[in-house]
Amino acid sequence: MNSKVGRGVSLALVCLCILGAMPVISNSRPEEFSALSFALFLSIWQVVFGLPLFVWELRSGRSGIFSMKRQGDKTVRAVAVTLITGMMFGLSTYLYVLGVEKAGAVNAAIAIQAYPLFAILWETVFLKRRKTPVELVLTSALVATLYYLGTGGSWRIDGFSIWLLVALGVPFLWSIAHVLIKEELGRTAITPAQVTLFRVAISAVFLAAVLAMTEPAGFLDSLMRMDLQKFAVLMGLVYYLELVVWFYAVRDIDVSLASSITAPWPALTMVLAVIFLGDRIELYQVLAFLVAVVAIYGLIVAGIRKGDSR
Repeated sequence: MNSKVGRGVSLALVCLCILGAMPVISNSRPEEFSALSFALFLSIWQVVFGLPLFVWELRSGRSGIFSMKRQGDKTVRAVAVTLITGMMFGLSTYLYVLGVEKAGAVNAAIAIQAYPLFAILWETVFLKRRKTPVELVLTSALVATLYYLGTGGSWRIDGFSIWLLVALGVPFLWSIAHVLIKEELGRTAITPAQVTLFRVAISAVFLAAVLAMTEPAGFLDSLMRMDLQKFAVLMGLVYYLELVVWFYAVRDIDVSLASSITAPWPALTMVLAVIFLGDRIELYQVLAFLVAVVAIYGLIVAGIRKGDSR
């Protein structure tokens, strides 16, 4: 293994640890810190942590989107995509916090790990890419697993948890926003650090507007409580680090390899949830996790083989 691949694998393992810890950090916050307030303040802290890299890029001559002043159409498109995806990520951050709280750290972690399910959906609907029989079987297994998880292992539709659907809204929004951002990165000079900062800044503004309308007293109450803010600081830091570390990981190794390394992260959530939250892990959760990971690995391998055959 050369140094570049070794660095990429190491960074992907760091992502695995961060992803596994995030649901537990979110659910460790005090009860009076509402999901909406927490989502807002962790986004604000993401902006704070993202500013140093953003400023460093500008000072080192990497002007990115700011070099596009005379490229009117591209600039307008980049701004529009940034605004839309920023609001999507703001909503997904709120759904993440709410889904983890209501569905439980472990159930939400497994649901969020179903990101490939929505990527396959968009490829099929918009890119008209046909799926192999193996991919269809694995996708069906993943859907059935999520249903099994949502019913608490009972398979009864009347016992399906609506909060699992809330958690599934996170990868749903991510999958759309990531497609838009990937397209824009290829079209313009905007850098990943700029995308990340603009994304979290717009998310913070969006969530602040929602909070002002729904919980007008929530902002000041949470702002003045350092016992609450320390959780927002920690969550904002690890969330921002995950975004940055992931980007550097996929610069050194293929996305498929990085994804396969991070796939088992709900297992870490299980362990941490037991230790720090006192959660009890049920057999149906373990079974759902194992089937989901096998299906995700299978989809990654099937995608690689399909790419090699083209």
